[in-house]
Amino acid sequence: MTEPARILVVGGGYVGMYTALRLQRQLRAELRAGTVEIVVVTPDPYMTYQPFLPEAAAGSISPRHVVVPLRRVLDRCRILIGEVRSIDHAKRTAALSTLATEEEGSGGIELTYDELVLAPGSVSRTLPVPGLADHAIGFKTVEEAIGLRNHVIEQMDIASSTRDPAIRDAALTFVFVGGGYAGVEALAELEDMARYTARYYHNIKPEDLRWVLVEASDRILPEVGEDMGRYAIRELRGRNIDVRLETRLESCEDRTAVLSDGTRLPTRTVVWTAGVKPAPVLAATDLPLNERGRLRCTARLAVEGVEHAWAAGDAAAVPDVTSGEPGKECAPNAQHAVRQAKVLAENVAASLSGRPLREYGHAYAGSVASLGLHKGVAHVYGRKLKGYPAWFMHRAYHLSRVPTFNRKARVLAEWTLSGLFKREIVSLGSLEHPRAEFELAAAPPPADGDKPSS
Repeated sequence: MTEPARILVVGGGYVGMYTALRLQRQLRAELRAGTVEIVVVTPDPYMTYQPFLPEAAAGSISPRHVVVPLRRVLDRCRILIGEVRSIDHAKRTAALSTLATEEEGSGGIELTYDELVLAPGSVSRTLPVPGLADHAIGFKTVEEAIGLRNHVIEQMDIASSTRDPAIRDAALTFVFVGGGYAGVEALAELEDMARYTARYYHNIKPEDLRWVLVEASDRILPEVGEDMGRYAIRELRGRNIDVRLETRLESCEDRTAVLSDGTRLPTRTVVWTAGVKPAPVLAATDLPLNERGRLRCTARLAVEGVEHAWAAGDAAAVPDVTSGEPGKECAPNAQHAVRQAKVLAENVAASLSGRPLREYGHAYAGSVASLGLHKGVAHVYGRKLKGYPAWFMHRAYHLSRVPTFNRKARVLAEWTLSGLFKREIVSLGSLEHPRAEFELAAAPPPADGDKPSS
Protein backbone atom coordinates (compact mmCIF):
# COMPACT_ATOMS: atom_id res chain seq x y z
CA MET A 1 0.00 0.00 0.00
CA THR A 2 1.42 3.40 -1.00
CA GLU A 3 1.88 6.10 1.58
CA PRO A 4 -0.65 8.97 1.40
CA ALA A 5 0.54 12.35 0.13
CA ARG A 6 1.09 14.37 3.31
CA ILE A 7 0.29 18.07 3.41
CA LEU A 8 2.01 19.67 6.40
CA VAL A 9 0.41 22.91 7.62
CA VAL A 10 2.64 24.81 10.02
CA GLY A 11 0.51 27.10 12.20
CA GLY A 12 -3.10 27.02 13.38
CA GLY A 13 -3.86 30.73 13.13
CA TYR A 14 -6.27 32.32 10.69
CA VAL A 15 -4.33 31.33 7.55
CA GLY A 16 -3.38 27.88 8.81
CA MET A 17 -6.87 27.00 10.02
CA TYR A 18 -8.71 28.29 6.94
CA THR A 19 -6.24 26.70 4.53
CA ALA A 20 -6.63 23.32 6.25
CA LEU A 21 -10.42 23.76 6.40
CA ARG A 22 -10.71 24.44 2.67
CA LEU A 23 -8.27 21.64 1.86
CA GLN A 24 -10.29 19.09 3.82
CA ARG A 25 -13.39 20.18 1.91
CA GLN A 26 -11.75 20.15 -1.52
CA LEU A 27 -9.91 16.89 -0.89
CA ARG A 28 -12.79 15.11 0.82
CA ALA A 29 -12.70 12.14 -1.54
CA GLU A 30 -8.91 11.79 -1.30
CA LEU A 31 -9.00 11.98 2.51
CA ARG A 32 -11.72 9.34 2.63
CA ALA A 33 -9.74 7.08 0.28
CA GLY A 34 -6.56 7.57 2.31
CA THR A 35 -4.50 8.93 -0.57
CA VAL A 36 -4.01 12.32 1.12
CA GLU A 37 -3.28 13.26 4.74
CA ILE A 38 -3.40 16.77 6.22
CA VAL A 39 -1.28 17.38 9.33
CA VAL A 40 -1.57 20.66 11.23
CA VAL A 41 1.19 21.51 13.72
CA THR A 42 0.27 24.34 16.07
CA PRO A 43 1.34 25.46 19.58
CA ASP A 44 -2.30 25.88 20.69
CA PRO A 45 -5.37 23.69 20.11
CA TYR A 46 -7.37 26.72 19.00
CA MET A 47 -7.31 29.64 16.59
CA THR A 48 -7.52 33.12 18.13
CA TYR A 49 -9.49 35.81 16.32
CA GLN A 50 -7.15 38.64 17.32
CA PRO A 51 -9.34 41.64 16.32
CA PHE A 52 -11.65 40.69 19.21
CA LEU A 53 -8.88 40.62 21.85
CA PRO A 54 -9.49 44.26 22.96
CA GLU A 55 -13.17 43.51 23.58
CA ALA A 56 -12.26 40.29 25.38
CA ALA A 57 -9.90 42.30 27.59
CA ALA A 58 -12.64 44.83 28.32
CA GLY A 59 -15.18 42.12 29.13
CA SER A 60 -17.51 42.81 26.19
CA ILE A 61 -16.91 39.30 24.84
CA SER A 62 -16.16 36.12 26.75
CA PRO A 63 -12.57 34.99 26.02
CA ARG A 64 -13.72 31.51 25.03
CA HIS A 65 -15.77 33.02 22.20
CA VAL A 66 -12.79 34.64 20.47
CA VAL A 67 -11.10 31.27 19.99
CA VAL A 68 -12.09 28.41 17.69
CA PRO A 69 -11.25 24.80 18.72
CA LEU A 70 -9.24 23.30 15.89
CA ARG A 71 -10.15 19.67 16.56
CA ARG A 72 -13.83 20.46 16.12
CA VAL A 73 -13.40 22.48 12.92
CA LEU A 74 -10.64 20.40 11.33
CA ASP A 75 -12.18 17.01 12.06
CA ARG A 76 -10.59 15.35 8.99
CA CYS A 77 -7.10 16.65 9.76
CA ARG A 78 -4.48 15.29 12.12
CA ILE A 79 -3.74 17.93 14.77
CA LEU A 80 -0.36 17.93 16.52
CA ILE A 81 0.03 20.33 19.44
CA GLY A 82 3.64 21.38 19.31
CA GLU A 83 6.13 23.57 17.52
CA VAL A 84 8.17 23.12 14.35
CA ARG A 85 11.80 23.80 15.28
CA SER A 86 13.39 23.56 11.84
CA ILE A 87 12.58 22.58 8.26
CA ASP A 88 14.84 20.94 5.68
CA HIS A 89 12.76 21.39 2.56
CA ALA A 90 15.39 19.81 0.34
CA LYS A 91 14.74 16.55 2.22
CA ARG A 92 11.03 17.34 2.83
CA THR A 93 11.42 16.94 6.60
CA ALA A 94 10.40 19.04 9.60
CA ALA A 95 11.80 18.67 13.11
CA LEU A 96 9.18 19.31 15.78
CA SER A 97 8.61 19.04 19.46
CA THR A 98 5.28 18.23 21.08
CA LEU A 99 3.97 18.03 24.63
CA ALA A 100 4.67 14.30 24.51
CA THR A 101 8.28 14.66 23.38
CA GLU A 102 8.93 16.99 26.32
CA GLU A 103 7.51 14.39 28.72
CA GLU A 104 9.44 11.58 27.05
CA GLY A 105 12.67 13.55 26.92
CA SER A 106 13.18 12.27 23.37
CA GLY A 107 14.31 15.62 21.99
CA GLY A 108 11.69 15.87 19.26
CA ILE A 109 10.47 13.98 16.23
CA GLU A 110 11.04 14.23 12.51
CA LEU A 111 8.05 14.43 10.18
CA THR A 112 8.24 13.94 6.42
CA TYR A 113 5.87 15.68 4.03
CA ASP A 114 5.05 16.10 0.35
CA GLU A 115 3.54 19.60 0.39
CA LEU A 116 4.45 22.31 2.91
CA VAL A 117 2.16 25.17 3.91
CA LEU A 118 3.90 27.73 6.12
CA ALA A 119 1.53 29.92 8.11
CA PRO A 120 3.19 30.34 11.53
CA GLY A 121 2.09 33.98 11.84
CA SER A 122 4.14 36.50 13.76
CA VAL A 123 5.44 37.25 17.25
CA SER A 124 5.83 40.50 19.13
CA ARG A 125 8.72 42.63 17.91
CA THR A 126 10.64 43.73 20.98
CA LEU A 127 13.57 46.11 21.40
CA PRO A 128 16.45 46.01 23.89
CA VAL A 129 14.68 48.33 26.32
CA PRO A 130 15.94 47.88 29.92
CA GLY A 131 13.28 46.20 32.05
CA LEU A 132 11.00 45.39 29.11
CA ALA A 133 11.32 41.60 29.34
CA ASP A 134 10.80 41.67 33.12
CA HIS A 135 7.87 44.05 33.47
CA ALA A 136 6.00 44.62 30.20
CA ILE A 137 2.82 42.84 29.08
CA GLY A 138 2.19 41.83 25.47
CA PHE A 139 -1.13 41.82 23.66
CA LYS A 140 -1.18 39.08 21.02
CA THR A 141 -2.86 36.15 22.76
CA VAL A 142 -6.13 35.57 24.58
CA GLU A 143 -4.14 34.71 27.70
CA GLU A 144 -2.47 38.13 27.59
CA ALA A 145 -5.85 39.83 27.09
CA ILE A 146 -7.34 38.08 30.14
CA GLY A 147 -4.19 38.75 32.17
CA LEU A 148 -4.24 42.45 31.27
CA ARG A 149 -7.89 42.84 32.27
CA ASN A 150 -7.22 41.15 35.63
CA HIS A 151 -4.10 43.26 36.08
CA VAL A 152 -5.90 46.59 35.47
CA ILE A 153 -8.65 45.79 37.97
CA GLU A 154 -6.06 44.52 40.45
CA GLN A 155 -4.19 47.85 40.20
CA MET A 156 -7.42 49.66 41.02
CA ASP A 157 -7.82 47.40 44.07
CA ILE A 158 -4.27 48.24 45.16
CA ALA A 159 -4.86 51.98 44.68
CA SER A 160 -8.11 51.81 46.62
CA SER A 161 -6.57 50.10 49.64
CA THR A 162 -3.14 51.76 49.96
CA ARG A 163 -2.33 54.80 52.07
CA ASP A 164 0.88 55.49 50.16
CA PRO A 165 0.24 58.15 47.48
CA ALA A 166 3.26 57.00 45.43
CA ILE A 167 1.97 53.44 45.25
CA ARG A 168 -1.50 54.73 44.38
CA ASP A 169 -0.24 56.94 41.55
CA ALA A 170 1.89 54.15 40.08
CA ALA A 171 -1.02 51.70 40.26
CA LEU A 172 -3.35 54.10 38.43
CA THR A 173 -0.87 54.92 35.63
CA PHE A 174 -1.14 52.74 32.51
CA VAL A 175 1.43 53.10 29.70
CA PHE A 176 0.78 51.60 26.25
CA VAL A 177 3.64 51.54 23.74
CA GLY A 178 2.63 51.40 20.07
CA GLY A 179 0.01 53.39 18.16
CA GLY A 180 -1.16 50.69 15.75
CA TYR A 181 -4.40 48.77 15.90
CA ALA A 182 -3.47 46.59 18.87
CA GLY A 183 -2.23 49.42 21.07
CA VAL A 184 -4.95 51.96 20.33
CA GLU A 185 -7.87 49.52 20.50
CA ALA A 186 -6.60 47.81 23.66
CA LEU A 187 -6.02 51.14 25.41
CA ALA A 188 -9.39 52.58 24.31
CA GLU A 189 -11.39 49.52 25.38
CA LEU A 190 -9.61 49.15 28.73
CA GLU A 191 -9.89 52.88 29.48
CA ASP A 192 -13.62 52.57 28.82
CA MET A 193 -13.84 49.59 31.15
CA ALA A 194 -11.75 51.17 33.91
CA ARG A 195 -13.72 54.42 33.79
CA TYR A 196 -16.93 52.41 34.23
CA THR A 197 -15.36 50.29 36.98
CA ALA A 198 -14.29 53.38 38.96
CA ARG A 199 -17.91 54.06 39.93
CA TYR A 200 -17.77 51.01 42.23
CA TYR A 201 -14.77 52.33 44.20
CA HIS A 202 -15.49 54.84 46.93
CA ASN A 203 -12.11 56.56 46.63
CA ILE A 204 -11.25 56.34 42.89
CA LYS A 205 -12.64 58.74 40.31
CA PRO A 206 -12.19 58.30 36.54
CA GLU A 207 -9.95 61.36 36.42
CA ASP A 208 -7.58 59.69 38.92
CA LEU A 209 -6.57 57.16 36.26
CA ARG A 210 -3.75 58.16 33.94
CA TRP A 211 -3.51 56.59 30.49
CA VAL A 212 -0.48 57.24 28.28
CA LEU A 213 -0.04 56.17 24.65
CA VAL A 214 3.59 56.28 23.42
CA GLU A 215 4.18 56.22 19.65
CA ALA A 216 7.57 56.59 17.94
CA SER A 217 6.17 58.03 14.68
CA ASP A 218 4.22 61.25 14.13
CA ARG A 219 0.80 59.56 13.78
CA ILE A 220 -1.35 56.70 15.04
CA LEU A 221 -3.50 54.21 13.12
CA PRO A 222 -1.77 54.88 9.78
CA GLU A 223 -4.04 52.32 8.08
CA VAL A 224 -7.14 54.55 8.41
CA GLY A 225 -5.47 57.56 6.82
CA GLU A 226 -4.00 60.79 8.13
CA ASP A 227 -7.33 62.60 8.69
CA MET A 228 -8.89 59.75 10.65
CA GLY A 229 -5.64 59.31 12.57
CA ARG A 230 -5.79 62.95 13.66
CA TYR A 231 -9.44 62.51 14.64
CA ALA A 232 -8.51 59.45 16.73
CA ILE A 233 -5.88 61.51 18.58
CA ARG A 234 -8.43 64.26 19.31
CA GLU A 235 -10.92 61.65 20.51
CA LEU A 236 -8.40 60.01 22.83
CA ARG A 237 -7.10 63.30 24.21
CA GLY A 238 -10.69 64.41 24.76
CA ARG A 239 -10.98 61.44 27.14
CA ASN A 240 -7.93 62.70 29.06
CA ILE A 241 -5.61 60.12 27.46
CA ASP A 242 -2.05 61.41 27.11
CA VAL A 243 -0.93 60.70 23.52
CA ARG A 244 2.83 61.14 23.04
CA LEU A 245 3.91 61.19 19.37
CA GLU A 246 7.52 60.93 18.18
CA THR A 247 8.37 59.50 21.57
CA ARG A 248 10.03 56.22 22.54
CA LEU A 249 10.18 54.12 25.67
CA GLU A 250 13.77 54.24 26.91
CA SER A 251 13.43 52.11 30.04
CA CYS A 252 10.85 50.54 32.33
CA GLU A 253 13.07 49.37 35.16
CA ASP A 254 12.14 49.80 38.83
CA ARG A 255 8.45 50.35 38.01
CA THR A 256 9.26 53.59 36.17
CA ALA A 257 8.65 54.21 32.47
CA VAL A 258 11.31 56.59 31.13
CA LEU A 259 10.40 58.23 27.82
CA SER A 260 12.70 59.75 25.21
CA ASP A 261 11.31 63.24 25.93
CA GLY A 262 12.64 62.98 29.49
CA THR A 263 9.34 62.14 31.17
CA ARG A 264 9.50 59.66 34.05
CA LEU A 265 6.25 57.86 34.81
CA PRO A 266 6.06 55.70 37.95
CA THR A 267 3.81 52.86 36.78
CA ARG A 268 3.03 49.23 37.45
CA THR A 269 1.64 48.68 33.93
CA VAL A 270 3.54 48.81 30.64
CA VAL A 271 1.76 47.23 27.65
CA TRP A 272 4.00 46.59 24.62
CA THR A 273 2.24 46.59 21.23
CA ALA A 274 5.00 48.13 19.11
CA GLY A 275 4.74 45.90 16.07
CA VAL A 276 5.37 42.28 15.13
CA LYS A 277 8.02 40.23 13.35
CA PRO A 278 7.90 36.91 11.48
CA ALA A 279 7.86 33.72 13.55
CA PRO A 280 11.39 32.47 14.43
CA VAL A 281 10.84 29.14 12.63
CA LEU A 282 11.24 30.89 9.26
CA ALA A 283 14.91 31.53 10.02
CA ALA A 284 15.36 27.82 10.72
CA THR A 285 14.46 26.74 7.17
CA ASP A 286 16.36 26.47 3.89
CA LEU A 287 13.73 28.60 2.14
CA PRO A 288 14.40 32.09 0.69
CA LEU A 289 13.65 35.06 2.97
CA ASN A 290 13.52 38.77 2.23
CA GLU A 291 15.30 41.48 4.21
CA ARG A 292 12.47 41.54 6.79
CA GLY A 293 12.66 37.81 7.43
CA ARG A 294 9.50 36.92 5.51
CA LEU A 295 9.29 34.17 2.88
CA ARG A 296 9.72 35.31 -0.69
CA CYS A 297 6.57 34.22 -2.50
CA THR A 298 5.06 34.42 -5.96
CA ALA A 299 1.60 35.79 -6.69
CA ARG A 300 0.40 32.16 -6.65
CA LEU A 301 1.45 31.96 -2.98
CA ALA A 302 4.20 29.46 -3.76
CA VAL A 303 7.59 30.02 -2.14
CA GLU A 304 9.85 31.56 -4.77
CA GLY A 305 12.32 29.28 -6.49
CA VAL A 306 11.26 25.99 -4.87
CA GLU A 307 8.53 23.45 -5.46
CA HIS A 308 5.95 22.03 -3.05
CA ALA A 309 6.26 24.92 -0.57
CA TRP A 310 3.52 27.51 0.03
CA ALA A 311 2.98 30.43 2.38
CA ALA A 312 0.55 33.24 3.21
CA GLY A 313 -0.27 35.73 5.94
CA ASP A 314 2.29 37.43 8.17
CA ALA A 315 5.00 34.95 7.17
CA ALA A 316 4.78 35.64 3.44
CA ALA A 317 6.02 38.49 1.26
CA VAL A 318 3.43 38.28 -1.53
CA PRO A 319 3.60 40.66 -4.51
CA ASP A 320 0.58 42.97 -4.84
CA VAL A 321 -0.57 42.43 -8.43
CA THR A 322 -3.29 45.09 -8.06
CA SER A 323 -0.73 47.84 -7.45
CA GLY A 324 0.93 49.71 -10.27
CA GLU A 325 3.98 50.23 -8.07
CA PRO A 326 6.77 47.74 -8.92
CA GLY A 327 7.94 45.63 -6.01
CA LYS A 328 4.89 46.47 -3.88
CA GLU A 329 3.91 43.69 -1.47
CA CYS A 330 0.61 42.84 0.18
CA ALA A 331 0.39 44.23 3.71
CA PRO A 332 0.63 41.51 6.38
CA ASN A 333 -2.85 42.12 7.78
CA ALA A 334 -6.06 40.17 8.37
CA GLN A 335 -7.76 41.58 5.28
CA HIS A 336 -5.23 39.88 2.99
CA ALA A 337 -4.79 36.78 5.18
CA VAL A 338 -8.48 35.89 4.93
CA ARG A 339 -8.43 35.96 1.13
CA GLN A 340 -4.97 34.46 0.74
CA ALA A 341 -6.00 31.35 2.68
CA LYS A 342 -8.73 30.63 0.12
CA VAL A 343 -6.40 30.94 -2.89
CA LEU A 344 -3.64 29.03 -1.12
CA ALA A 345 -5.89 26.02 -0.43
CA GLU A 346 -7.17 26.01 -4.00
CA ASN A 347 -3.65 26.13 -5.42
CA VAL A 348 -2.36 23.32 -3.19
CA ALA A 349 -5.30 21.12 -4.21
CA ALA A 350 -4.80 22.09 -7.87
CA SER A 351 -1.10 21.23 -7.75
CA LEU A 352 -1.90 17.72 -6.46
CA SER A 353 -4.17 17.06 -9.43
CA GLY A 354 -2.05 18.89 -12.01
CA ARG A 355 -4.55 21.69 -12.58
CA PRO A 356 -3.41 25.27 -13.32
CA LEU A 357 -2.79 27.66 -10.41
CA ARG A 358 -4.29 31.11 -10.02
CA GLU A 359 -2.76 34.34 -8.76
CA TYR A 360 -3.81 36.13 -5.62
CA GLY A 361 -4.97 39.70 -6.10
CA HIS A 362 -7.00 41.96 -3.84
CA ALA A 363 -7.22 45.74 -3.91
CA TYR A 364 -6.97 47.18 -0.40
CA ALA A 365 -10.51 48.06 0.75
CA GLY A 366 -9.62 50.20 3.77
CA SER A 367 -9.60 49.80 7.53
CA VAL A 368 -11.79 50.16 10.59
CA ALA A 369 -10.74 50.65 14.22
CA SER A 370 -12.63 50.79 17.51
CA LEU A 371 -11.93 53.54 20.04
CA GLY A 372 -14.10 52.04 22.77
CA LEU A 373 -17.84 51.57 23.17
CA HIS A 374 -19.79 53.44 20.45
CA LYS A 375 -16.63 55.16 19.19
CA GLY A 376 -14.47 54.38 16.19
CA VAL A 377 -12.83 55.49 12.93
CA ALA A 378 -13.02 53.98 9.45
CA HIS A 379 -11.64 54.64 5.99
CA VAL A 380 -13.33 52.16 3.63
CA TYR A 381 -13.44 52.39 -0.18
CA GLY A 382 -12.50 56.05 0.01
CA ARG A 383 -15.23 56.95 2.52
CA LYS A 384 -14.35 58.26 5.97
CA LEU A 385 -16.53 57.52 8.98
CA LYS A 386 -16.12 58.34 12.64
CA GLY A 387 -17.97 57.94 15.90
CA TYR A 388 -20.90 55.55 16.16
CA PRO A 389 -21.18 54.66 12.41
CA ALA A 390 -17.50 53.66 12.31
CA TRP A 391 -17.86 51.65 15.53
CA PHE A 392 -20.92 49.87 14.14
CA MET A 393 -19.05 49.10 10.90
CA HIS A 394 -16.12 47.75 12.92
CA ARG A 395 -18.37 45.34 14.78
CA ALA A 396 -20.34 44.30 11.69
CA TYR A 397 -17.19 43.64 9.68
CA HIS A 398 -15.48 41.54 12.31
CA LEU A 399 -18.66 39.65 13.15
CA SER A 400 -18.81 38.64 9.49
CA ARG A 401 -15.18 37.50 9.58
CA VAL A 402 -15.02 35.58 12.85
CA PRO A 403 -14.93 31.86 11.91
CA THR A 404 -17.90 29.49 12.30
CA PHE A 405 -21.60 30.25 12.71
CA ASN A 406 -21.35 29.04 16.30
CA ARG A 407 -18.92 31.85 17.21
CA LYS A 408 -20.87 34.48 15.26
CA ALA A 409 -24.06 33.62 17.16
CA ARG A 410 -22.34 33.60 20.56
CA VAL A 411 -20.58 36.92 19.98
CA LEU A 412 -23.80 38.55 18.74
CA ALA A 413 -25.68 37.23 21.78
CA GLU A 414 -23.03 38.62 24.14
CA TRP A 415 -23.14 42.04 22.47
CA THR A 416 -26.93 42.03 22.81
CA LEU A 417 -26.81 41.08 26.48
CA SER A 418 -24.07 43.63 27.23
CA GLY A 419 -26.36 46.32 25.83
CA LEU A 420 -29.12 45.26 28.24
CA PHE A 421 -27.11 44.67 31.40
CA LYS A 422 -24.17 46.25 33.21
CA ARG A 423 -20.54 45.36 32.56
CA GLU A 424 -18.88 42.57 34.51
CA ILE A 425 -16.00 44.06 36.47
CA VAL A 426 -14.68 41.06 38.36
CA SER A 427 -10.97 40.25 38.33
CA LEU A 428 -9.98 36.58 38.22
CA GLY A 429 -6.30 37.09 38.89
CA SER A 430 -6.08 33.72 40.66
CA LEU A 431 -6.44 32.05 37.25
CA GLU A 432 -2.74 32.67 36.75
CA HIS A 433 -1.92 30.60 39.86
CA PRO A 434 -4.78 28.08 40.18
CA ARG A 435 -2.97 25.79 42.63
CA ALA A 436 -1.91 28.52 45.07
CA GLU A 437 -4.83 28.07 47.49
CA PHE A 438 -4.58 24.27 47.51
CA GLU A 439 -0.82 24.40 48.03
CA LEU A 440 -1.38 26.64 51.05
CA ALA A 441 -4.02 24.27 52.43
CA ALA A 442 -1.87 21.20 51.82
CA ALA A 443 1.28 22.69 53.34
CA PRO A 444 2.40 21.05 56.60
CA PRO A 445 1.51 22.95 59.78
CA PRO A 446 4.29 25.08 61.26
CA ALA A 447 6.60 23.45 63.78
CA ASP A 448 6.12 24.25 67.45
CA GLY A 449 9.17 26.45 67.37
CA ASP A 450 7.63 28.50 64.57
CA LYS A 451 4.42 29.28 66.43
CA PRO A 452 4.12 32.84 67.65
CA SER A 453 4.36 33.28 71.39
CA SER A 454 1.30 34.56 73.25
